[in-house]
Amino acid sequence: MEMFMLPCVYASGQNDTLSLLFIGDLMQHDAQLDAARRSDGSFDYSACFAEVSSEIKRADIAVGNLEVPLGGKPYSGYPAFSAPDEWLYAMRDAGFDVMLAANNHCLDRGTEGLVRTIEMFDSLGFDYAGVYRDSVERVERYPLLVEKKGFRIAFLNYTYGTNGIPVTPPAIVNRIDREQIRRDILSARRMKPDAIIACMHWGIEYELLPERADRELAEWMLSLGVDHVIGSHPHVVQPIEVVDTLSDSEPHVVVYSLGNFISNMSRLHTDGGMMVKLLLRKTPEKARLAGCGYSFVWTSRPVLSGKGNFIVYPSQVPLDELNTAEKSRMDLFLTNVRKLFKRYTKGINEYFLERK
Repeated sequence: MEMFMLPCVYASGQNDTLSLLFIGDLMQHDAQLDAARRSDGSFDYSACFAEVSSEIKRADIAVGNLEVPLGGKPYSGYPAFSAPDEWLYAMRDAGFDVMLAANNHCLDRGTEGLVRTIEMFDSLGFDYAGVYRDSVERVERYPLLVEKKGFRIAFLNYTYGTNGIPVTPPAIVNRIDREQIRRDILSARRMKPDAIIACMHWGIEYELLPERADRELAEWMLSLGVDHVIGSHPHVVQPIEVVDTLSDSEPHVVVYSLGNFISNMSRLHTDGGMMVKLLLRKTPEKARLAGCGYSFVWTSRPVLSGKGNFIVYPSQVPLDELNTAEKSRMDLFLTNVRKLFKRYTKGINEYFLERK
């Protein structure tokens, strides 16, 4: 379908609208640790989000996929991550509101690291979904209900697995299990939210198109009352579909993979990602999707830029801010992903960030 677009509009100042921004994988590899480490042993990530923080802060609710635990020292990158607490401070300062934590790396530092991550969320005032200290906490905090500007948004979050690492009871990691998801959707519906959004850690790494199983799972969740589906894990961007074939005839956004927002990955298609914006509007009956769009981002690494840290750039960054090597890699990412989206994406268009 082709639906109306509000490419760059947040309808700021209008109390009948709510903007949501979904942001892809927030990784922390060894090279990122090295770049941010200071002589006193602390870490400085202030440069990482400087070029995109205004867009993150502009959203009423900004949601990020934190794909590393805050497990304490010793800090480490792939394959068993543990990021410094400063990494979460940087996300708070950049404007993130909600952290998604159900992913295949959430147990990289075991259950102790998972619990410490939850403690850090709580200490910095983040809303979060996907991991819990025990069943009591899950009942109290899940589905995650976020209230803003008179809107009530219910978030669900699940992962396909945890790299074979078991969670030690009573801690809980939300796994993709249809019977559990069905019960959780019913719980979300009883909250009478304006929208239910399922955030899924699924798919096959580095595949540019979603698996049939992901499509079927998305359709099944929509049929049970989920309004929109946001996916992550493949570390590459996958196409988006706006579905309007259900009995309610309402548009439902399905994002199969947001890709990497920031990482040290450099193989083809992995050095960039996207932000997806949803605009909801209050009506007498319910909140309706008033607009949506996606905006690509690309991560420059010190090995390319010669600068001190990793920097996330919007797709329309002025060329004089990048050197020849950076321009070449960014152009390659954008050319490939726009070609992919032109062929497969339906019902949603690219928008461009307002420059600071």
